[in-house]
Amino acid sequence: MKNFSVRFHATHAVTVLALTGELDAHTVSELEAAFEKCRQDGNHQIVVNGARLLYISSAGLGVFLGQIDEIRERGGDIKIAALNPNVFNVFDLLGFPLLFNIVDTEEEAVTLFAS
Repeated sequence: MKNFSVRFHATHAVTVLALTGELDAHTVSELEAAFEKCRQDGNHQIVVNGARLLYISSAGLGVFLGQIDEIRERGGDIKIAALNPNVFNVFDLLGFPLLFNIVDTEEEAVTLFAS
């Protein structure tokens, strides 16, 4: 089993999901459960902090695509922050910057909800 975890914290009215480790087909259920918890708790303004995300597979990317429409239908959004260069390259190659705000810091992502 690969090492992956999701840690929650709140900043203002924004829920932050801090990802650690490798997100792949074996670990996506943890991220899916985290998004589900956000929805159940009524938290639709979400920042995903990827500072400690070491790897993401197509299955991991699919979780983001599978969540964004429902979150936006509920008036929220998912912002992505602090990706390491290798992980950012995967997001970038697949056109994610056209669908998601991807910024350098968690603080910058949080402030995007205020604008």
